[in-house]
Amino acid sequence: MEEERSFSDICGGRLALQRRYYSPSCREFCLSCPRLSLRSLTAVTCTVWLAAYGLFTLCENSMILSAAIFITLLGLLGYLHFVKIDQETLLIIDSLGIQMTSSYASGKESTTFIEMSKVKDVVINEAIYMKVIYYLCILLKDPVEPQGISQVVPVFQSAKPRLDCLIEVYRSCQEILAHQKATSTSPPSDGHSPRTSMDAVDFRAIEQVTVNLIYCMMLNKVFLCILVFPL
Repeated sequence: MEEERSFSDICGGRLALQRRYYSPSCREFCLSCPRLSLRSLTAVTCTVWLAAYGLFTLCENSMILSAAIFITLLGLLGYLHFVKIDQETLLIIDSLGIQMTSSYASGKESTTFIEMSKVKDVVINEAIYMKVIYYLCILLKDPVEPQGISQVVPVFQSAKPRLDCLIEVYRSCQEILAHQKATSTSPPSDGHSPRTSMDAVDFRAIEQVTVNLIYCMMLNKVFLCILVFPL
């Protein structure tokens, strides 16, 4: 069974969430981001080339125009191949684990797989970036300390959906985790209400991933500024 709903990201952009229910123990979530706008691409290119032409008229150096074309093309290819993500997918199977896939605008795909035996819980955490934002993250077990957390893995870093979208994914993940715990020797989880970092044991790991998330958002904006004004 497949369902599709529309949500918004933290900036107000439109997101499309596709939910695929293969079985009670296997579900997939595909979050599609807005594609690169041709109008924005044209505006950036014209701005860079006009600025380069203005410098050319002042300096009368043809290398400026060549450098502007080279930097624009190189920046665009780098943006499409390393930054712009069109779709993020979360596949969770209670007997295997969790797979996260990011599909870039250039066609490149990046996949991360986490074994279910390493998953401690899936929670909704909050961070402050000009305003309060929420993000879904996976807590990994500490092999040394059973009650501790070794790592926090954020989900949907590029799309940055709002809380209502995260709750939809969170509830389904909790149902899978509860089904997995019910079929194993471990006791089932308590309830399915959304939790934040207050439920975690190791706050340093959550604090670190929050800082990294904010750093990635700032780095993305800096990259766009360099792409618009390379000279």
